[in-house]
Amino acid sequence: MTFEKFIKKMSEWVAAVVVFFLAGGMYLSQKGFVWDNGEIVFVGNAKAQEQMIEYQPPVIPDNFVLPDEHSVGKADAPVVLYEYSSFGCSHCADFHNETLPKLKKKYAEKGLLRVVYVPFPIDKISMDAALLAECVPADKYFDFVDLLYKRQREWLLSRNSLDVLAKFAKLNGVEAEKINGCLKNDEVAREILANRQTGITQLGIQGTPSFVLSHEGKSELISGVRSYEEFKELISSKLPHNETTEAKKINGMATVKTTE
Repeated sequence: MTFEKFIKKMSEWVAAVVVFFLAGGMYLSQKGFVWDNGEIVFVGNAKAQEQMIEYQPPVIPDNFVLPDEHSVGKADAPVVLYEYSSFGCSHCADFHNETLPKLKKKYAEKGLLRVVYVPFPIDKISMDAALLAECVPADKYFDFVDLLYKRQREWLLSRNSLDVLAKFAKLNGVEAEKINGCLKNDEVAREILANRQTGITQLGIQGTPSFVLSHEGKSELISGVRSYEEFKELISSKLPHNETTEAKKINGMATVKTTE
């Protein structure tokens, strides 16, 4: 091989290496990677982490008016828990089926807690379920809601989910000929979507389930899945002596009984 051919081969090889690294660099850059102090760093993760750290949910103003059309518990209960939930959300079903009954028994039945259900549909079928729920007679509303969460897999995984939802609605007092009208009620749909939009923009809700805990005119957002023990701690912290208190007068003396 002559010297000229050797130089030509070397030039081609070097050019190929340069092109390879340039192309690789462009590819990595597009994917969010950069070269930093001798290491390839994924900037996307770093930026995402920064955004997560920097994000602060809106501060809920004192005495902010929250929707309270559907609730269980005493109207004058000292603590109110607003449940923002989507009917097709599995974590919402977990809360509704497992945690909520315990909270009702411990607090709502004693007049210490009111629970307000606020539909927050995140997909079309959950929106259809919310629309049908609004057609159910008022005294059957929570029966319908409980049924949807208890049998969520049945209707959600059905080949025709809407047919199953319609069947459930009929079982809870909705006349068959009114089903289509319920699903096409634009006024109700706008109200549901307005509550959802307010939840996003004013309360900082980013997913379901989310909760707002209110006490003495002040409210705080509780995002994501929480255990019964966590809810118990949060709610009890708002009550006198952190639990139920019953004052009794014995021989003119007041004593306080704390119940678990």
